[in-house]
Amino acid sequence: MRFLTISDVVSAELYPVAHSEALEPLDAVLSCGDVPPEYLTYLGHDFRVPVFYVRGNHDLRHARRPPQGATHVHGRLVHFKGLRIVGFEGSMWYNGGPMQYTETQMQWTVWKTRPLIWWHGGVDIVLAHAPPRGFGDGNDLCHRGFRCFVRFIRSHQPRWFLHGHVHRTFHEPSQRLLRLGDTIIVNTVGWHILDTDHETMARSARAVQPNTSRTPRR
Repeated sequence: MRFLTISDVVSAELYPVAHSEALEPLDAVLSCGDVPPEYLTYLGHDFRVPVFYVRGNHDLRHARRPPQGATHVHGRLVHFKGLRIVGFEGSMWYNGGPMQYTETQMQWTVWKTRPLIWWHGGVDIVLAHAPPRGFGDGNDLCHRGFRCFVRFIRSHQPRWFLHGHVHRTFHEPSQRLLRLGDTIIVNTVGWHILDTDHETMARSARAVQPNTSRTPRR
């Protein structure tokens, strides 16, 4: 299947006028947060596909004005065309704002999805705003990834773990990709096309081991 994945930046190539013919056919839009609800509503309408999303740490308007026709997947497991999608919103706690979680709080959120994943026989795609710790995250507290995501990946081995939050410039798609075991971790900042049936991208993902020695365990 072919997905448009987005986060953090309203891209000129997609809004206010999307170049639909260059990206179609699409099966769905997957958002990893920090984009306006109107952006999600527009993309779902323009491409005529479902939208699945989690909120980022700056998505303050979604609660009172959610995107139309979109499905919020935080802490949930949803099925889409045979794929199982789980979502985790927000970032590491840094100033007490909404959609910020301590490591312990996020661990509890992740833990609560375990029965769902067991009942449905696994998970294929994870939508998260923050990255796993040590996999493309930052050194500052705000952009630090979650250690519990690393444990989640090792336990459940989803095929894809998508995140945003860490703003980087990518000159080619392979620069977005990291690998942990059988899981491809993708930084979706801006926009990116994910073809779940295309193995070339998977082979180009660089395998790394997390480096968490920079900060003490919380």
